[in-house]
Amino acid sequence: MSLTVVVGGTRSGKSAHAETLAAASGLPVRYVATADPDDASMRARIAAHAARRPAAWATVEAPSTLADALGDAAGACVLLDGLGPWIATWLHREGAFENAGRLASVATGVLAEVDRAVRVLAGAGAAIVVAEQAGEGVLPPDAASRAWVDLLGEATQRFAAPAERVDLVVAGRVLTLGAAAGPSGARDGAATLDPAPLRPAAPGRGPQASPRRHGDRDVRPGDADHAVNVVSGGPPPWLRTALAAALDADAERYPRDDAAIAALAALHGRDRREIVPTNGGVEALWLLGPAFAPTLAACVHPAFTESEAALHAHGIPVVRVQRDADRAFALDPGRVPEAADLVIVGNPASPSGTLDPAAAILALRRPGRTVVVDEAFMELAPGEPGSLVRERLEDVVVVRSLTKVLSVPGLRAGYAVAAPALADRLRAVRPPWSVNALALAALAAAAEHPGELAEIAERAAAERADLTARLEALDGVRVWPAAANFVLIEVADGPEVIAALRAEAIAVRPAGSFPGLDDRHIRITARDAGRNARVAAAVAAALGVPA
Repeated sequence: MSLTVVVGGTRSGKSAHAETLAAASGLPVRYVATADPDDASMRARIAAHAARRPAAWATVEAPSTLADALGDAAGACVLLDGLGPWIATWLHREGAFENAGRLASVATGVLAEVDRAVRVLAGAGAAIVVAEQAGEGVLPPDAASRAWVDLLGEATQRFAAPAERVDLVVAGRVLTLGAAAGPSGARDGAATLDPAPLRPAAPGRGPQASPRRHGDRDVRPGDADHAVNVVSGGPPPWLRTALAAALDADAERYPRDDAAIAALAALHGRDRREIVPTNGGVEALWLLGPAFAPTLAACVHPAFTESEAALHAHGIPVVRVQRDADRAFALDPGRVPEAADLVIVGNPASPSGTLDPAAAILALRRPGRTVVVDEAFMELAPGEPGSLVRERLEDVVVVRSLTKVLSVPGLRAGYAVAAPALADRLRAVRPPWSVNALALAALAAAAEHPGELAEIAERAAAERADLTARLEALDGVRVWPAAANFVLIEVADGPEVIAALRAEAIAVRPAGSFPGLDDRHIRITARDAGRNARVAAAVAAALGVPA
């Protein structure tokens, strides 16, 4: 179960935010209404809330037994709105406002029912609980009203304790709060850093690894590296020459990006104002939150997880849009909720290597929405089919990284390409001098050697085809078609295979940290034929099948 608690004051926008999250879950929604329809002063509010909810949502009015109203929530998104009216109705029906002597027993009943409701929600596909932010003003003068404030605060904390995320809504703006510290200190995976999906996790064996885990940590000194998706062989000679010249000429002054911008603009047929060099492609992804301040972002998964981590770090609500493994992970634009005003998609995607046609990416466009295409591996797809980097679109940002194709991950050479208005917003939140002189020299040199980059892409494609054929020949291995320099496979026992390969000093990338995948999935970077043969033979030996 994925539980989100939304808190905020009266007319803060908390209910509208919760409804947006519920709609974005992609699940059937069970709306549990707690306001008392017998109260004439509440009827207009209830009618306004009901009018904006989709007709397909199932609406249930909550009696005192809140848990019963939640019902059988398996496979559904339960939206409970909200705690304050439900507690007030309970106090009223039990006569607590007229008889203060009943407050203690009523409070016991309320909290017992809250605990029961928390247990029921554990079986939901997803759950969202809306609560009023009480207790920030002067305490009420009467005992019953003070009891309402105390009970509301305690009930909110009890729902928040198991929640993956707590959103505070103020004046229509959303702030995602960090997780509370537990008995052993800070909670692992605070909500501001780790994702809080509104969609149930994909079935698998064992917990999902941290989304901020990356393949470089899987390689030990001396390992055959099939974990890091960087082209082997190191920087080409012409790049080494350019880097040496930059070290002599530019190391003693602050970096200037003019030459790199001009070269990249010429390469892609874009205006110089549309090029934003960044400290690797990942910096461009981390700039999206502060640059565009979306109300709801959608990340298409499985994909590079730093995009989602960055959005959560900036307090931005995120919904995951899962690719379907049985459809070769092809992008389905219809799965993206209409409410999303920022969509991030990889093309080719990692770790599946899926290359979507440009038409599928363009189908994501909507009025008021910005589409971000992470093309970090596009240089490894010969001819760059499906790329949007040369298209002048007012609502599309393309992010590129040259560290893979140039074999220079230590230089962090990336850039974004966007219409001037979007590019200006990225530059406005980019730190000064974030791209060093050597990275800028690499960007400029690469832009001036498109033929050499094309040769590297052809070699990477041939290596990937060789590895794919070897893995497809093995019994017990599922292989997906890919367009980058790696291959995603599925085996019955991924940890066992990975351990066997480590014993042979072969490093591969466990893929369980990618949303939608689990510990059965492994990403293997292609190398030359000899090294491909060795890793395929090691996989076969681990599975006990002929190589």
